[in-house]
Amino acid sequence: MNWNPGIRQFHRWTSIVFTLTVIANFVAMAIGTPPPLVVYAPLPPLFLLLFTGLYMFVLPYMTRRSRA
Repeated sequence: MNWNPGIRQFHRWTSIVFTLTVIANFVAMAIGTPPPLVVYAPLPPLFLLLFTGLYMFVLPYMTRRSRA
């Protein structure tokens, strides 16, 4: 089973969610002092982006090693 397309699609959608939460954070800061829920909302998508991005970064090196 090939997980690569699913991981890439998940990474794309997570990046959209992350971007929207960052925009919401800036809007909330422009209005006034935002609640902690808004301030920390970008962190979960950011951690997911970190893990999926590292997976996609390492993937070419692992496939080269397994071919050799």
